[in-house]
Amino acid sequence: MVSYKELGLVNTKDMFAKAMKGGYAIPAFNFNNMEQMQAIIMACVEVKSPVILQVSKGARAYANANILRNMARGAVEYAHELGCDIPIVLHLDHGPNFEVAKDCIDNGFSSVMIDGSALPYDENVALTKKVVEYAHKYDVTVEAELGVLGGVEDDVAAEESKYTKPEEVIDFTSKTGCDSLAISIGTSHGRCKFTPAQCKRTPDGVLIPPPLAFDVLEAIEKKLPGFPIVLHGSSSVPVEYVKIIEQYGGKIPDSVGIPEEQLRKAAKSAVCKINIDSDGRLAMTAAIRRHLAENPGDFDPRQYLTPAREELKKMYMHKCVNVLGSAGHALD
Repeated sequence: MVSYKELGLVNTKDMFAKAMKGGYAIPAFNFNNMEQMQAIIMACVEVKSPVILQVSKGARAYANANILRNMARGAVEYAHELGCDIPIVLHLDHGPNFEVAKDCIDNGFSSVMIDGSALPYDENVALTKKVVEYAHKYDVTVEAELGVLGGVEDDVAAEESKYTKPEEVIDFTSKTGCDSLAISIGTSHGRCKFTPAQCKRTPDGVLIPPPLAFDVLEAIEKKLPGFPIVLHGSSSVPVEYVKIIEQYGGKIPDSVGIPEEQLRKAAKSAVCKINIDSDGRLAMTAAIRRHLAENPGDFDPRQYLTPAREELKKMYMHKCVNVLGSAGHALD
């Protein structure tokens, strides 16, 4: 067994307590490869933000569990080399079952999510409790989910959202012992977070999504004062990246995300962790498509991955500084 403490990682307890007290949210950025990890660390060191490196089941299959664990160790050492020992969490995103969560805990993850949200309520409670009991033996924190997010991301898919029921949250958290709770208030996975029918359109055709259900969030806050809340599916799907991708041959129609002003509002509440994945994919793809179109003779991956990494860094810095408010809090 490899403890996350040997890798220089931290769990989310102190990180979330400070975020809730300070009125900001911790960025939880998904990564699958070296360039994404480098960009995340470069950005968060530069703006002095704590960060959660998220790994999905699909990312573990793509990049190999051992490689990802050692990349997390490298992330800690890289941050030190860059001049700031920011707090770094290695987190399993949407753990599908006990076996995957256990394997992550045994292999250096400092935090895991167990997603039993698609199960009947009692089964979700039982599964979450089982993971919590194992994780807490090793001081690993556990995120659970109550309510269902729509959309598609890796192996996670649901046709429609089901808002979290505030009347269930006290019972769920007390029975499971989870350390944080992912809720459903209208965010969604993927680059198409809402259907065109759910949105309004500007005169130039830009989709305007419906607002998040802040009334549900407020009801949950009243039920669970001081309890860490998590928002999944919170990419903003920037229009500029969509336009670049389509300008250079991509086809990603009806792309729409969560407006950043709504995420700013959420970050000042009990929401202390906000997940962002699709925006990283879009930033990287836009930069690569543009570079290859403008430099058709390039074939060395470093030639197009370097600008992709720089675009990722710029986007991650923007999220920390202008959206989540986490910049400057690494050394709190």
